[in-house]
Amino acid sequence: MILGHRLSELCGHGPNLETDIALTNHSLDLYGQVRSYYQYAAEVKGEGTEDSIAFLRNERQYYNVLLIEQPNSDFAHVICRQFLWDAYHLPLMRSLMKSKDDQISAIATKSEKEASYHLRFSSEWMRRLGDGTEESHAKLQAAFDHLYPYSFELFKETEIEKEMKENGIGANLSLIQTEWKKTTESVFEEANLKLPDTPPALTKGKQGIHTEAMGFILAELQYMQRAYPTMEW
Repeated sequence: MILGHRLSELCGHGPNLETDIALTNHSLDLYGQVRSYYQYAAEVKGEGTEDSIAFLRNERQYYNVLLIEQPNSDFAHVICRQFLWDAYHLPLMRSLMKSKDDQISAIATKSEKEASYHLRFSSEWMRRLGDGTEESHAKLQAAFDHLYPYSFELFKETEIEKEMKENGIGANLSLIQTEWKKTTESVFEEANLKLPDTPPALTKGKQGIHTEAMGFILAELQYMQRAYPTMEW
């Protein structure tokens, strides 16, 4: 949902009409996927709705990785952030298609096609920017240097993720990381990107500790629901 919101901020601001529409559709895809998860979460919890889960939590109750809340600094940052996520998301969906939980398996099966397209889109733009002009390469390298250290949080297994894996419901993140590395390293080479020397970022997004960007995201994301709490969409 947080990445979907970030992409929604780009509506009307893409570098060209086709890319603008594509990124907006990515946002809609992600919102559609997360809506299915939240509907199921409300059913399992036995209280609340998809809207209350999505919009009425406090900042510390959101457990997204810090990578996806990073700002849309420029188009290179948007594409690099998207690619690092997409290279993780596609193998994750393919793994969850085999989940013992029928509902999660169904959501992943429906989402896999969208995740595959998203990865193809962001991969192509990584190559175009990295192997394009001197300016486009420099901007992509700068975005890569900033965002790459955040990507390792994707594979830091929490206790909940460990329990879900052991019960055959969730994914094995070490296997997902292997697929992620294979995909990213191939595209990095084609885009002529140099791996940054900086170590993995100290990140605790999965524990609910976020960057200052998260407060601004939630201020926009939650406004309508908090201003009109009885509204049904």
